Amino acid sequence: MTVKPDETYYRLLRELQELDFVLVELTLYLDTHPNDLEALKQFNQFAQARQQKAHEFELKYGPLMQFGHSFSKYPWQWKEAPWPWQV
Repeated sequence: MTVKPDETYYRLLRELQELDFVLVELTLYLDTHPNDLEALKQFNQFAQARQQKAHEFELKYGPLMQFGHSFSKYPWQWKEAPWPWQV
């Protein structure tokens, strides 16, 4: 079965990319400012938001990551395309 990406598919992927960008930037900042409590709070807030957004995506469109980072429904969903990195 092939998933047909719709407007929501692309919106959720864009939102995940935006959250990932913020998390990368906060990670780089925290690497050099490990005692910045406010930055750490922001990191945890965005990490939670990313988890929730990924869960929302996966419920509707299938897993985002392999190797145990995402669950799969039956039947095995990794054979379905397109994969998030293909769009």
